[in-house]
Amino acid sequence: MNAQRALRLGTRRSLLAMSQSRGVAELVTRLTGRPVELVEITTYGDVSRESLAAIGGAGVFVSALRDALLRGEIDFAVHSLKDLPTLQPAELSLAAVPRRADPRDTLVARDGLDFERLAVAAGRARIGTGSPRRMAQLHAWARALGCEIETVPIRGNVDTRIGYVRSGELDAVVLAAAGLYRIGREAEITEFLAPDIVLPAPGQGALAIECAASNTALAAELAGLDDPHTRVAVTAERTLLATLEAGCSAPVGAFADLLAEAAGQSITEMRLRGVVGTTDGSTLVQLSTTGPVPASVEEAAATGRELADEMLAKGAAGLMGERAH
Repeated sequence: MNAQRALRLGTRRSLLAMSQSRGVAELVTRLTGRPVELVEITTYGDVSRESLAAIGGAGVFVSALRDALLRGEIDFAVHSLKDLPTLQPAELSLAAVPRRADPRDTLVARDGLDFERLAVAAGRARIGTGSPRRMAQLHAWARALGCEIETVPIRGNVDTRIGYVRSGELDAVVLAAAGLYRIGREAEITEFLAPDIVLPAPGQGALAIECAASNTALAAELAGLDDPHTRVAVTAERTLLATLEAGCSAPVGAFADLLAEAAGQSITEMRLRGVVGTTDGSTLVQLSTTGPVPASVEEAAATGRELADEMLAKGAAGLMGERAH
């Protein structure tokens, strides 16, 4: 009977986390034939009203789930990969990174405006985001347009954030495309922010499925959900972040896109781009590298390290404020 015991999936209680976890639960049931029950866990990041940077970055959403895993209260957990600290604990296995959703940031603005029209029309548009990475790149974009914007730190769920725009308190907010799609709110998007202008957070759009390293049988089953292309891309991005010794709340963007020679062709190259900037956008270090698709996660990690080292040589370390060790 044990083969049919429901697997316990630990998840945060937010609408987005529950939506992500339900989607993974369906995949796991299809893969293993076992039922999956969701175990809702409240994290410190969910109850604190302080800014993420003040309470330790997005990793605060992860620790309660990991503690439950280590205590054996749940069998596996689902995280937004961009929230996961780059150092993987030996006692936990990152069993699968499923195929990534849209990695881009989006603008949800009043009157259906895009960033350029908003920045010009509003004089000094008020744009809500709690992310130093987004702040740095949005300010730099506005400067390039000959404008100034004001970035306003915000917290809260998607409804709360969009509510600031609806009420007129803010002109726009910036939200991840993947999250809006996962909760069926993509109609709110007024502009997709191209990675050429705003690089996403390392791992943005991807999910992480984690279980105890000692549970080798479950880790092997969950590995059936792993997408090799997504795995090498996010490994390169997250290694760049780790090599910069920066945490989840640092003003660092990274994106590895996998390039085909032509539509319908097999993927042959990976381009990794990285950016570090001061939050006022006055200084950005942006570099990229393109090469063959890494044949292993070790090769992907090497690509991330090399680009980060180049960024450090160009002065990236001085732009991040206090570095996380």
